[in-house]
Amino acid sequence: MTDRIDFNCDLGEGGGHDAAIAPHVSSASLACGGHAGDGQTMATAIALCLRHGVAIGAHPSFEDREHFGRRELPVAADAVHALVQPQIARLAAACDAAGTRLRHVKPHGALYNLAARDAAIAAAVADAVAAIDRRLWLYAASGSELERAGRRAGLEVAAEVFAERRYQADGRLMPRTTPGAVIAGEQDALAQLRSILRQGRATAGDGSTVALRAQTVCLHGDRPDAARLAASLRAALEREGIQVRPPGA
Repeated sequence: MTDRIDFNCDLGEGGGHDAAIAPHVSSASLACGGHAGDGQTMATAIALCLRHGVAIGAHPSFEDREHFGRRELPVAADAVHALVQPQIARLAAACDAAGTRLRHVKPHGALYNLAARDAAIAAAVADAVAAIDRRLWLYAASGSELERAGRRAGLEVAAEVFAERRYQADGRLMPRTTPGAVIAGEQDALAQLRSILRQGRATAGDGSTVALRAQTVCLHGDRPDAARLAASLRAALEREGIQVRPPGA
């Protein structure tokens, strides 16, 4: 059973729940201009993280605000640097201005899912992060191409799992367009998290078992019940005697 884990959430996306979520998480991935976010939202989210001792990460994405970065766009591996590096650098500069530093990078939405399955894109994302700062942790889906690419690039990698997203038999997340892909019920989300942490596995949408390694667990901050679920998940982790802290802390 896992005895320590990071609890992360995406913030600065305009969902309106950030202030209620931040006290319950140990790290946050902040929108930095691709799918959402601007200078003001980044500064506000950074201040909130500092107030609650939350480690700050960048959440780069496809530049597609209309679809919230959840529509996969064509991108060549050699164009990934130009896509993600300016977003990461923008947030890193905002952190510097606030007297703190960036701790991790986690791709958002369709870019995250693409890097999870495409080895060339995964390598390009990992190389882009390493080129900015090799001290940055890379958050990557457990068992994914991005996890493997990050380790090959010499980065510290946190294998990520999800409490409130259903898995496919191959270990990837079910597409959001698939019925049941988003776990709506709080008790169902808690049950999946408990199974991952206690047994290292989750039940896929087809009933099969998926093995998962968990170093960080993610909650999507744009859920309408995100604040309540953040509190419930944190309480569940503490009841299990699991230390909640960011990677490397």
